[in-house]
Amino acid sequence: MASEVFPFSRSGGLGDVLAALPAVQARLGADVTVVSPWYAALTGTPQEVWRGEVPGVGPVRAGEVRQDGVRFLFVGLPAFERPGLYHPDDVERFCAFGRAVLPVLHALEIRPDVLHGHDWQAGLVVAHAHLLGWRTAFTIHNLQYQGRWNLAEAWAWTGLPDWTFGPEGVEFFGDLNLMKAGLVFAGQVTTVSPTYAREITTPQYGEGLDGLLVRLALEGRLSGILNGLDQDRWNPRTDPDIHPYTDAAGKAANGAALRAEFGLDGAPLLGVVSRLADQKGMDLLIEALPELVKDWNVVVLGGGDPLLTAALTGWAQHPRVAFVPGLNEALAHRVYAGADAFAMPSRFEPCGLSQMIAMRYGTLPVVRETGGLVDTVPGDVGFRFADATPQALAAACRETRTAYEDQPEWQARMERGMALDFSWDGPARQYLALYRGL
Repeated sequence: MASEVFPFSRSGGLGDVLAALPAVQARLGADVTVVSPWYAALTGTPQEVWRGEVPGVGPVRAGEVRQDGVRFLFVGLPAFERPGLYHPDDVERFCAFGRAVLPVLHALEIRPDVLHGHDWQAGLVVAHAHLLGWRTAFTIHNLQYQGRWNLAEAWAWTGLPDWTFGPEGVEFFGDLNLMKAGLVFAGQVTTVSPTYAREITTPQYGEGLDGLLVRLALEGRLSGILNGLDQDRWNPRTDPDIHPYTDAAGKAANGAALRAEFGLDGAPLLGVVSRLADQKGMDLLIEALPELVKDWNVVVLGGGDPLLTAALTGWAQHPRVAFVPGLNEALAHRVYAGADAFAMPSRFEPCGLSQMIAMRYGTLPVVRETGGLVDTVPGDVGFRFADATPQALAAACRETRTAYEDQPEWQARMERGMALDFSWDGPARQYLALYRGL
């Protein structure tokens, strides 16, 4: 149960997870149905399998696509028949979605052994399923986004009984909190890396929910399962968007192509593919650019914060900086393949996929020591720094540039990174074991 799933709908890593994990679970013998909204912007055309009225919601339809052994079920409501995925009224929209899902499953005679919700948009579904006696799990992909709205207005949207609206339920400082709904009512709560699972029990990373998360940890209901990577989709040996390669010489050819594409000089390439947000440390990157361009060509692909976008647009006039705003899947592949190093100065990072992709493509990550970056970037492959400051980022990039001069050791780091196993097989088995324990 999630708000997006690649390739039908996607804005970030959540959609990638909901594409890869269910396919591996199905390959391991599970009968998997993924439920997500039927957006107007949905890629593909589901076959309609049900249409009707849901009390408290209104007209609802459901469509189905079967792919990779998985049934993808899309629930359509009038509130989702508009361009794009996310909007300012998303709390109300996903309350309607949350109330519609279980009646649709009932109408289609689907009764899962376990209902697994992902992030706040699925929190209300988890709550309703728990109240019906279903076994439930809930995964936090990013605790910063919680689905909050004034409770006086929002309580009528939920369909929950009155007793759930206290501090021990879905209320949070006078608001409805759909992330909290998932946490309170799930039988087991996971997040997407072991380090992030520990971090969110502290005030620094807990986003106001650290007290509840400490309680869940003490009850044995909170754990971290590291995300995997779709290693078929992200494979430098077969990637159709690049010059496929298996060694340093092939990678160098992609670097030359990326330099030519953006008119860059012969300095090493530092790549960034990211949402432009303070969480991702993009303000730190911008502040560090005067130092970075002394040693590196810097190629940035990403969209998000208008102020960060404007700052990077200005920097793109520099001969050693290239910036492409927005999402561009093919260019992302070319950056991963062509860059020598990859910067991720995140203030917090629940898991992160970019560092895994970078290493698979022989691109050495420069990462802040937080969350999944700690769990996935070995010290003999990438480079780490502790402080969320532009000075610390610049110093780590200088260290990386010095290491680049020792090409035999650099290539050994590349080879170790490319040999790492980030497949979904292990995480999928961990989730199946979690379900069996509910």
